[in-house]
Amino acid sequence: MEFQIDKRDGKARACTINTAHSVIKTPVFMPVGTVGAVKALDATDLATFIQPEIILGNTYHLHIRPGEKTIKTMGGLHGFTRYTKSFLTDSGGFQAFSLSDKVKIDENGITFRSHLNGDKLYFTPKKVVDIQTDLNSDIMMILDDLVALPATQERISESIDRTSRWAKESIEYFREQQHRGIGVNQSIFAIIQGGTDKGFREKSARELCAMPFDGFAIGGLSVGEANQDMYDTVEWTTQFMPEEKPRYLMGVGTPEDLVENVSRGIDMFDCVMPTRNARNGTLFTSFGKVNIKKAIYTTDESPIDVECECMVCKTYSRAYLRHLYRAREITYFRLGTIHNLFYYLNLMKQMREAILEERFEAFKVEFYKKRKQ
Repeated sequence: MEFQIDKRDGKARACTINTAHSVIKTPVFMPVGTVGAVKALDATDLATFIQPEIILGNTYHLHIRPGEKTIKTMGGLHGFTRYTKSFLTDSGGFQAFSLSDKVKIDENGITFRSHLNGDKLYFTPKKVVDIQTDLNSDIMMILDDLVALPATQERISESIDRTSRWAKESIEYFREQQHRGIGVNQSIFAIIQGGTDKGFREKSARELCAMPFDGFAIGGLSVGEANQDMYDTVEWTTQFMPEEKPRYLMGVGTPEDLVENVSRGIDMFDCVMPTRNARNGTLFTSFGKVNIKKAIYTTDESPIDVECECMVCKTYSRAYLRHLYRAREITYFRLGTIHNLFYYLNLMKQMREAILEERFEAFKVEFYKKRKQ
């Protein structure tokens, strides 16, 4: 992976990441394709209407079904899914948080019970690297110990110490494999933990950023804390992260979250919000959210967003989309998802242009002004 900073505007950064499969311009939002597909879309939809340079897959879910060996046999994630651009794969650490009733964490790894059939699974730092090597993702994440907030100081301290130990084991094993010619076109990111405690975040960041990872993520946010606490934690943590490597904020978030965290120096984001909200009838626009279920749209001939250039806004009315949603027509899920992802990726492009032209603060003012109309 190659990384360069193209421009800074305050703390906001416009960067370029080159992987074996694509050239990624940041700030970037990565659509979530948990099981190797962005829900309601296929690779042709992505290539034609969304055009992301990178999407996210999930190690835990792909390991359970269809299994990394099957995917490797089929040419890795790119050959299997026919999505030819870059993949980032999460490690499974988030599932230890989201499936907490089926999980046990010890010093060496995480024991899961499969949410499908209850089978026992054991993830260690090395096993997670091996799974993601077989998946052939462009960027893999280390196994980390994610804590729900609020949490005790003791539990957060335990989390960052364990994450650092696992990180050291992961990077040493990953580099050993590369020296043997395995995974040579892949990159690996560490995940900074520490809740919203400044001391813990600094400790975690300093320990991890001293290791030779290709990039660094901030994890453990958007898990129950107030938005301002998230922003303050990001602003505090980025100062301890290397300038010359990508910065990734995991699992975030709303359009406002993206703008606020780009202004604090974050390059990469992912979140299920645009796809999940589309399926639930909430569509994002330049002027805020549209709840397409509302009766006021019954005969509304306007597009979802008059400023949007996506295929959906150029073709269909709010009235038609409302009808499709209420009829539970599968077509709605595809169209709503295309629009929301287009909106998110276009927002990132607008922020990049603003940074390159050194007018990010003016962009931010205009972004919020529109949402108050």
